[in-house]
Amino acid sequence: MTTYGQLVQQVRQQLLGFSMSQESLGELAAPMGVSDTTFTVDTETVDNISRGLVEIDDELVLVKKTDATSGTITVQGGLNGRGFEGTTAADHSLAALVRSNPAFPRARIKEAVDKAIATLYPELVVFSSTEITKLAPVFEYELPEDCSDVWYVTAQMIGPSKIAQPIPDWRYNPKARTENFPSGKSIQVFNPVTPGQAIKVVYAKQPTALSVDADEFTTTGYPERYTDLVVYGACMRLIPALESARLQQQAVEATERAALVPPASAIKTMTMYAQLYAQRLEEERAHQFSDVPNYAHFQGS
Repeated sequence: MTTYGQLVQQVRQQLLGFSMSQESLGELAAPMGVSDTTFTVDTETVDNISRGLVEIDDELVLVKKTDATSGTITVQGGLNGRGFEGTTAADHSLAALVRSNPAFPRARIKEAVDKAIATLYPELVVFSSTEITKLAPVFEYELPEDCSDVWYVTAQMIGPSKIAQPIPDWRYNPKARTENFPSGKSIQVFNPVTPGQAIKVVYAKQPTALSVDADEFTTTGYPERYTDLVVYGACMRLIPALESARLQQQAVEATERAALVPPASAIKTMTMYAQLYAQRLEEERAHQFSDVPNYAHFQGS
């Protein structure tokens, strides 16, 4: 199963290519604490680290100076240089990679991955269900708080057949009175259902956010096959940053590449990812309605 960390790596490889990008890397020669304002890099790789931003795990650190002899690197601004650019200062273990001036920081990639997952909804939903026992005088029942919409409703038939038939006449109430329904969500069932019989409500909910690198993608509630959709969606969000970087002619690399890379190249690449994303999204929407047909509706009875 694909993990959160693997998704981030897949996005980075899409953005940088598998072999074209040769970023400068070092490694920690000793653990680094959350409040340290100096850290030590292996002396064989310290020359790869320059002033400016470095990335260690998910944290960006602002480097003031390096000592090639000892491998000691000093953080600019003390603690103000830790957790730079909206990242979070953290502990880092021995041999953690130190990436000099990353083109796409992991923190930004994770933000794009999170947004790509979140915005799959409501085009693609996560399904869950709950069961209600029909009570003779009751027509409205509470639904779980995570319910965003009702997909379909079935009711158990009387007898040994164990058949549950679709019932069409219901209304989802997303703003139910919390005095009666603490979740604020309810369903009104108007079909005649024999008291004591089970009513099954299949409902849609938003995906669960990923938290740590080891989280499996399916923790979101989506199937594994959606991972390429998330990669395309994240790339689509991140690629325009390359167009902005092209305008920054203070950088030597940007100046040299400006004459070789046509204007709007990044925008064209973003359009390609947008097309891939749209195509896969349409495929999965069709698949969703095929897998879980929504055959229930409110008839106004």
